[in-house]
Amino acid sequence: MSNILRPDRIWDVIVVGAGLGGGTCGRALAEAGLRVLYVEQGPATPRLAENTQEAARDDPFTRQMFGCWPLPVDATVNGVRTTAFGAQGVGLGGTSSFYAAALEQPERHDFESTPDMPHPTGGWPVAHDEFAPWFARARDIMAVNGGQDPLGDPVGPLATPRPLSPRDAALGQALQDAGLHPYRAQLGIRNVEGCMECIGHKCPRNCKMDGRSAGVWPALATGRAEVLEGARVLALTGHGRTVTGLRVAHDGAEQMLRARAVVLAAGGLASPRLLMASATPDWPQGGANSSGLVGRGLMFHINERIALWPPRKAPPSSPGPRKTFSMRDFYRHQGDRMGLFQSLGLPADFGNILYVLHEKYDRSVLRRVRPGREFLRIPTLIAARILGEARVFAGILEDLPDDRNHVGFDPARPGVIIYDYTMSDDLLARRKRFRKQLKRRLRGVRSLWLSHAPELNIAHPCGTLRFSDDPARGVLDRDCRAHDLDNLYVADASFMPTSTGVNPGLTIVANALRVADALARRLSGTAP
Repeated sequence: MSNILRPDRIWDVIVVGAGLGGGTCGRALAEAGLRVLYVEQGPATPRLAENTQEAARDDPFTRQMFGCWPLPVDATVNGVRTTAFGAQGVGLGGTSSFYAAALEQPERHDFESTPDMPHPTGGWPVAHDEFAPWFARARDIMAVNGGQDPLGDPVGPLATPRPLSPRDAALGQALQDAGLHPYRAQLGIRNVEGCMECIGHKCPRNCKMDGRSAGVWPALATGRAEVLEGARVLALTGHGRTVTGLRVAHDGAEQMLRARAVVLAAGGLASPRLLMASATPDWPQGGANSSGLVGRGLMFHINERIALWPPRKAPPSSPGPRKTFSMRDFYRHQGDRMGLFQSLGLPADFGNILYVLHEKYDRSVLRRVRPGREFLRIPTLIAARILGEARVFAGILEDLPDDRNHVGFDPARPGVIIYDYTMSDDLLARRKRFRKQLKRRLRGVRSLWLSHAPELNIAHPCGTLRFSDDPARGVLDRDCRAHDLDNLYVADASFMPTSTGVNPGLTIVANALRVADALARRLSGTAP
């Protein structure tokens, strides 16, 4: 029997999930001297793998080998139910293996009320200044490069980004001439020779810093961490206020794993589902769920995609970074909580357009007509010719919690992610004002709107195990320890009580490091 699976072995910490939060939390725990086991559903794919999520097709085994969630997601959005593959990843690095490495810091009003921006929930239990050193530490381990936001407070130090191509420099100047304030996007991509950025696909080298390169691999290098791959966690086990271990399926058999503490980091959709699957006589509503809030408060972001062209006399294309600029001109407006406007880093080419159209088709009423999927190549060719060398940008509109939006669990389909989400009237009204501001401020820049109906960013689920000082209003306390369970912690986007106006990556890493510090001090007996 593997040493990992010995029934008498008790780990200091088991981390469920080896993505961005789990990977970096486990690293910090191992560096603090603790024995850490990562339990990961997916495989440890070869370092040279560089596939996208589209490459995995429909077969569950093949999808899992490519690092994609193996089963379709059962999603009901605005009352319309669809079954399609989501944006969640499995394996070392999880979803972050495919992400675009945007690691921007939220603003003060995202955490607490400010004179001109009251906080819609009253504020996070941990305020901006308490989070600040953890953001700095996160930027360090994620090797963040980029420029300073000219509209906000400096967040340095930042590594120097790769030089812009003349064509992108011309686009940046056009944005400035339009009265906007572009700055070099803050990215977790190391500036090394030959870097391909690997936006939207796995990094075969060690340039893009994700849950694998910045988390799991450094943890393994300490000699105090191990990985159990291909293991699906079925449920937490325990009694009263104590988690005693995990029941897992591995190599066709059920196994038991034990630890002094457990960290959930399976993601904003999978972590609450696992707690709901852990019902016992002591936990009749599932683990950590005496409040009934597990899975509640699901948030995403709303995307607005726009193609932008540099001036007609701009130099021709040449090599250079693709994910270039961010702007906070639209982050807030007259008391409205809006969000970041940023380069997606993806060219408007055939492959990327086809991926988007496939995603839309799989969520439409035509999804059962499988041959129709192939006919999407024709409009894709037309769109690719029209867009040419445009750069695709996206505005991300902040989402706010509504407990009616939730993750579900079906015992008959334990491996299926289920959620129900309805866009609120407030969100749709803010979206309308957001689009109006984007159209007004982008006058003078050649542009084409690529999104018209409201579009969920399904890669940004968060808020489903939110932290709060009040056990009646949240599942976790300020250290992201479950109110109900003394040795269960959470280190993924589930903890977020609001989605903020930026990509969640840096916030996930900063909080994972903060959680690791609190847990390590507690296990060593030095916690206050």
